[in-house]
Amino acid sequence: MIGGVSDAPAYLDHAATTSALPEVIEAVVEQMGRLGNASSLHGSGRDARRVVEESRESIASDLGVRPSEVIFTSGGTESDNMAVKGTWFHHFENGTGRDLLIVSSIEHHAVLDPVEHLVLEHEAEVAWLEPDGLGRITSQALAAALDEHADRAALVSVMWANNEVGTVQPVAELASLARKHGVPFHTDAVQALGQLPLTLGDVGADLVSLSGHKIGGPMGVGVLVAGRDQSPVPLTHGGGQERQLRSGTLDTPAIAGLAVAVRMAVAEQELSAKTMVGLRDRLIQGALDLDPTIEVSGPWEPGDGTRRLPANAHLRVPGCDGDSLLYLLDAAGVQCSTGSACQAGVPQPSHVLLAMGVEETDARGSLRLTLGRTSTDADVDALLAALPGAIDRARRARGATGRS
Repeated sequence: MIGGVSDAPAYLDHAATTSALPEVIEAVVEQMGRLGNASSLHGSGRDARRVVEESRESIASDLGVRPSEVIFTSGGTESDNMAVKGTWFHHFENGTGRDLLIVSSIEHHAVLDPVEHLVLEHEAEVAWLEPDGLGRITSQALAAALDEHADRAALVSVMWANNEVGTVQPVAELASLARKHGVPFHTDAVQALGQLPLTLGDVGADLVSLSGHKIGGPMGVGVLVAGRDQSPVPLTHGGGQERQLRSGTLDTPAIAGLAVAVRMAVAEQELSAKTMVGLRDRLIQGALDLDPTIEVSGPWEPGDGTRRLPANAHLRVPGCDGDSLLYLLDAAGVQCSTGSACQAGVPQPSHVLLAMGVEETDARGSLRLTLGRTSTDADVDALLAALPGAIDRARRARGATGRS
């Protein structure tokens, strides 16, 4: 800190990861100081198992599900893979004839890539659900796909809230449609947890993917909530931990930290959402005031935290390359992204924006700005101060390269 002003960057990439909560760090450190494998039968092992099961019960209570439905994983990617590939292989190995997946085209690559693997390596088929211009998957679109494919469908997968543009899907409606047709419904709820009410027992989803590090929990731990009637084929084999679905020594410290993070995310969701909506709206409106040619991706209405994630702002800046904007803002002390961190550095426009009907040239000029519990008005001020110069230099850079 120089002259009383912090030189820390304004961090606006909380959708990629957010800082661990102090309470989480305390819980993790406490368990790391203890000895015991949760699968061992001696006293230390039983103590570790007690922590795991109490954490499982706590998470289940917070999410409105049964403890037996909480399967610990390494994070959202593994949970998505277990749900998608595991469910498809269940039908394949049992010869049910259900070899088709119904999947939205704007999923995270943790869903899209497993689907592609099944198509290329196992001749699975896919019926894609295309979004409207705001990134919404309508119940009409799913109903049409189910009417045509329900007898062959192994799974429907639609994410709860889009990780790039922040659009919230009508998950309860979609899950109800799938259930009426007898097709399991999976939703990637990684971005929704902590920002939206997430009482899973009332939604009707059969499989739900969650991750710890998006809500202030540890990296490398997550959950697949799997209904008791779901039997995905395990992708790893070994000790048979976690309902025979996910073998491997349980990470007791991370699981204890995850339970704390989930409890706090659920307890503080309503108040946090209100705070985030205020900051998000100020950020979006401020950017539009600076440059009226900027466009907002996805639904946005000031004050609304139901159709769009409260902490998500996704802007498209005409005449700019998103990567140029990112680096220029980073140099000015503002950290953000152009889309999913898992796709960072890949020189191609967002598949989400293209599916929404955005032209490729416009899709390349996107910025994802996401808030978290540590975000302040000062972070928004820093962005709005740095944005005009970054836009000007990015436009001049694109002009110099001759890109249209």
